[in-house]
Amino acid sequence: MSIEKFYYDNKLPKYFAIACIFWGVVGMLLGVIAAFQLAFPVLNLSEYFPHLAFGRLRPVHTNAVIFAFVGNGIFTAVYYAIPWLLKTPMWNKTLGSIHFWGWQFIIVCAAVSLLMGFTTGKEYAELEWPIDILITLIWVVFGINMFGTILTRRERHLYVAIWFFIASWVTVAMLHIVNSMEIPVSFMKSYSMYAGVQDALVQWWYGHNAVAFFLTTPYLGLMYYFLPKAANRPVYSYRLSIVHFWSLIFLYIWAGPHHLLYTALPDWAQSLGTVFSIMLLLPSWGGMLNGLFTLRGAWDKVREDPILKFFVVAVTCYGMSTFEGPMLSLKNVNAISHYSDWTIAHVHIGALGWNGFLTFGMMYWLFPKLFKTNLFSKKLAATHFWIGTLGIILYAVPMYWSAFRSYFLMKAFTPEGQLQYQFIDIVQTVVPFYILRALGGTIYLVGVIIMVYNLVKTAKSGQFLATEEAEAPALVKAYKAPASSIWHSFIERKPILLLVLSLIVVALGGIIELIPTFLVKENIPTITSVKPYTPLELQGRDIYIREGCYNCHSQMIRPFRYEVSRYGEYSKAGEFVYDHPFQWGSKRTGPDLARIGGKYGNSWHFNHMIEPSAMAPGSVMPPYPFLYEKEIDMASTNSKIHAMRMIGVPYPKGYEAIANADLEKQAKSITEDLKKNDIEIVSNKEIIAIIAYLQRLGTDIKLEGKTQN
Repeated sequence: MSIEKFYYDNKLPKYFAIACIFWGVVGMLLGVIAAFQLAFPVLNLSEYFPHLAFGRLRPVHTNAVIFAFVGNGIFTAVYYAIPWLLKTPMWNKTLGSIHFWGWQFIIVCAAVSLLMGFTTGKEYAELEWPIDILITLIWVVFGINMFGTILTRRERHLYVAIWFFIASWVTVAMLHIVNSMEIPVSFMKSYSMYAGVQDALVQWWYGHNAVAFFLTTPYLGLMYYFLPKAANRPVYSYRLSIVHFWSLIFLYIWAGPHHLLYTALPDWAQSLGTVFSIMLLLPSWGGMLNGLFTLRGAWDKVREDPILKFFVVAVTCYGMSTFEGPMLSLKNVNAISHYSDWTIAHVHIGALGWNGFLTFGMMYWLFPKLFKTNLFSKKLAATHFWIGTLGIILYAVPMYWSAFRSYFLMKAFTPEGQLQYQFIDIVQTVVPFYILRALGGTIYLVGVIIMVYNLVKTAKSGQFLATEEAEAPALVKAYKAPASSIWHSFIERKPILLLVLSLIVVALGGIIELIPTFLVKENIPTITSVKPYTPLELQGRDIYIREGCYNCHSQMIRPFRYEVSRYGEYSKAGEFVYDHPFQWGSKRTGPDLARIGGKYGNSWHFNHMIEPSAMAPGSVMPPYPFLYEKEIDMASTNSKIHAMRMIGVPYPKGYEAIANADLEKQAKSITEDLKKNDIEIVSNKEIIAIIAYLQRLGTDIKLEGKTQN
């Protein structure tokens, strides 16, 4: 058997690691700023820097943490672990460089475009169509390089970490392509191909599984490689790894509808999401136990080694999140958690604990390897661990407290049957919790900065080893598995088969959930009184989305007594057939707007947008003074109407020719009404479009009774 020499290339893992740390600091800093903005609205500075208001900053924070910090963490692990596991260098250095620089370019484009207000308005998928195309191309480059490496390996069997990397790659590709189907209106504007209920289902099929297959499964691959390496022990159970992998990727894809319980989504889809969410508990905890049991007999080392401390807490947070997730999919629990800060706490237990701590542990283990030295300071690493843990606790506990407090206040009625508290009163009671959350995030960020210092000093104390020489026997093509080997060993020797099987397993749930919602008309009954938005309302809706109003406001009234009493009649599926994208929201920092139309006069909205606290004392909403100066982009009206017709909105043929005339007519009627309240403004300003959109909401169907706030 011939022995072949080859070289491991450490440059790309180093580049991705540095990018991961850099973007982590940036993303977490933006999160801290956004948290303080919610507690102290004056920090929005929207009068001077409208691009840095909460509505635009929040999606930059989430995208930076998910795709920049965690994304680069994934690629660090892949480009380091796969060559060592397969005893071969990465297949193509040029593709690796294209992947690295392309991904960083995407991150920069994402940040700039979101701050400029270019957004699709779909959570975790806000990036506009040119960036979506670029993401697809770079993801394909990454996949070609990864599979090229796998196919030229010197190790027969694929280790469990590689299974998770393969499933993550193919599923993310599927999710991204399906959810990003959109009709371009201009270079940085598009409308989702889907509308209303269908768009909501596709978005949360994507959104939940972006968490599953970008924040979870590739990080399980990271766990299966780096935790045993740091502990110097084999994985606890190979068979449990098999069960964990296949059951997890099969069940996860079905669970998206649990984000839409009690909404206008058909009941069968909600129930399906709930059932599979509960079932997810078993494989998730199987993976957690496999990680923790790998440390059996090494607990003395855990007490001394800060790297293992990070790994233990990370895996524990994974277990906590994957227990809480199925519990939140129970309807009685979801009734409390949805639209509340409970969801924020849940997400950040995963992001700060699971993704954050696992990444930090990897970095502390990896940097001494790359620079052939010892970690600069274990004491600093231990300090980081305790500071980070305190930050997580101080972040999460106030959010849980806030959620339960606001829920009980929201549903409180007087003996006479009236709502006991107005929405703004409830907001004010939870502001102290927002302050504590911001302090927790700040403490966590301080720990990250300590890590940066420790890693920089580690790098300076050693010498970077760009390439490492290694040797291994060539892969024998004619190979017969031992008779004692289990069935799964055959799949491990066939990476393309593993890829295809993974795709089939993850696609099955999506097909069964999505196709009936699109093809069975009874799932989304039509309402004849629901009409397309007028040109002015459509322009106003786009401005609403541009400013990120969906981050704080929902447009979905659930069939609960306290919601119907507060906001109006519960929402129907047929109301949203012309909403591209849907605007049901996932968090209520402000009240639901589904029935806001006609509730207040035009002058109230005019004054509210320029100084929210003047109309709603104690409001944490930032002002939007630039809406009174900026003109409506009437040049885009024709292309917007045309694009909407292409995706099924029944505007009359040739309506583009008179659309702006209708826009001007409606705008003039609003300005004339404002004049009656001594408000003078030109009719072509964006505030007029916003008012038109808000006054339209919920007016297509007759409201029953009075609403309160």
